Amino acid sequence: MTKINDVVIKETKYIAYFVILFSVIMESVFLILQKWDYTVLLGNLLSGIAVVLNFLFMGISVQKALEKDEKDAKNAIRASQSLRTFFLFVVAAIGAAVPIFNIWSSLIPLLFPRIAISLRPLFNRKEN
Repeated sequence: MTKINDVVIKETKYIAYFVILFSVIMESVFLILQKWDYTVLLGNLLSGIAVVLNFLFMGISVQKALEKDEKDAKNAIRASQSLRTFFLFVVAAIGAAVPIFNIWSSLIPLLFPRIAISLRPLFNRKEN
């Protein structure tokens, strides 16, 4: 097994940090609206862990694709994207179908990485 690249680890930590931050905000909103119960927490944990793992697997896939020629790399990335999308679909379906998970707290965290990625240029500007 190849060593996970430091950039992949750094970016996954960035996504994990924002997933935790947005999860705390979401949990707070449920509390304020007096809709919080243990199912909200369980749904949030299910999807939060899934999206961080999804991002990590994406990074590992890209890392491995860089070691291949162009055609094989494209095929590997496509296959990885299909599997990861299916994985998130299964997580969403479980969150919606199983009663121990709140449907909204299972689905909303699936958007957190996209928001974190959109905010990334603001933090890159400060680093430069």
